[in-house]
Amino acid sequence: MCQKCFNATTATASNATSTTSTTTAATTTASSTSADATGTTSQSPESDRQKGDVVEKRVVNRCSGCRRKVGLTGFRCRCGELFCGEHRYSDRHDCSYDYKSAGRDAIARENPVVKAAKIVRV
Repeated sequence: MCQKCFNATTATASNATSTTSTTTAATTTASSTSADATGTTSQSPESDRQKGDVVEKRVVNRCSGCRRKVGLTGFRCRCGELFCGEHRYSDRHDCSYDYKSAGRDAIARENPVVKAAKIVRV
């Protein structure tokens, strides 16, 4: 895309976003004014920000066995839990994953039953 085309697309995109933001701001102001005129109390802008802006909490990775912080060195088990180096093996924690049936399914998938066609004797 050449420089002229790029400038044209960004100008139209910025005009469209500024137009929509101006329109929404005008409707918000009009609705809060009409609510004040009717006698009902409108919510403050701070409470609107609190509802709209959800503060994301930082997730702390902890071992499901001993609750130790594992950070980047945590091991995710097939049962879906996160474990430290001590509890990463299935015999070191109460693993709910059924390794036996998973192994059977894998063998059945990789080795299908092959049946030969019957031979017609004349």
